[in-house]
Amino acid sequence: MTYAIETHGLVKRFGKVTALNGLDLQAREGTVLGVLGPNGAGKTTAVRILASLSRPDGGSARVCGYDVASKPHEVRRVIGLTGQYASVDKGLTGIQNLTLVARLLGHSRSSAKKRAAELLERFRLSDAGGRKASTYSGGMRRRLDLAVSLVGEPSVLYLDEPTTGLDPESRLEMWDIVRDLVSRGSTVLLTTQYMEEVDRLAHDIVVIDEGVTIARGTPEQLKAKIDRQALEIVPADDTRLTETAKIVEDLSGTEPVVEGRGLLVRVNDSALPGMVMRRMDEAGIEVSELALRQPSLDEVFLSLTGTRGKAARKAEAEARTAAAEAGDEQPTDRGNA
Repeated sequence: MTYAIETHGLVKRFGKVTALNGLDLQAREGTVLGVLGPNGAGKTTAVRILASLSRPDGGSARVCGYDVASKPHEVRRVIGLTGQYASVDKGLTGIQNLTLVARLLGHSRSSAKKRAAELLERFRLSDAGGRKASTYSGGMRRRLDLAVSLVGEPSVLYLDEPTTGLDPESRLEMWDIVRDLVSRGSTVLLTTQYMEEVDRLAHDIVVIDEGVTIARGTPEQLKAKIDRQALEIVPADDTRLTETAKIVEDLSGTEPVVEGRGLLVRVNDSALPGMVMRRMDEAGIEVSELALRQPSLDEVFLSLTGTRGKAARKAEAEARTAAAEAGDEQPTDRGNA
């Protein structure tokens, strides 16, 4: 398989702080790789290394086959980068921002103007092209920032939390733009704090914490790591919520959680919804809503990076260390890790 982005054992230290501690990433050509992790997990550090803006202290990273440490100039020719905050010059107009970057990339004056006009039209900014970027809305500035990163027609695009601070409509516009880029053959590495965003856009997801990869897979594969679904029940009569909770607890063996006007309980029994319906019907309790849904990526993320997830990883690491020190010759099967 050909990877547009590939890292192995990537390490980066800042003094006594280890930002990356053996990070492994792979992004297939023409796909979106979503990179998730809590604040301080190392996402932006990884992006900076992959953009050749920072040198790794260990491991390797390749972009479109080029090693980022030994061939940074070649890497820069094939990438585009949009950071967490729009970096356009607010004192210049939209077309001036784009023309300036095109000229810096070697375009002739006429070619630069043509490229700028193409991008303004593509990002629905033609009418605002002659205005200073300082007059643009947040969503317009983000679109202009993304357009600037595409002046050189990069094969790989890094989007580091590109929709932070945007309103819902502007966020949806950015999602459409990302889908269009991928349909044209680009590979996108997307870091974000919005689980819905990565669920909608990513073909593959990597979850990192404390500078290492702790999980990887498609959105559906990661959701499958939580083997219990969520059963949501809302009785039509609010006064019968306590009775409903007792029925659910009796049948599931788990105390449900009150959420708004309804109840939520984690289950791994697909027959439970039918059983609950029958018992509620027998009790004369009318059901307003009853649904069995998959875990969300938010729940997966919290299970992996929350207190329990960290404790489980620590216990696993200690067990492996103890086995190694004891000379245990029975290796742990980590083929599905």
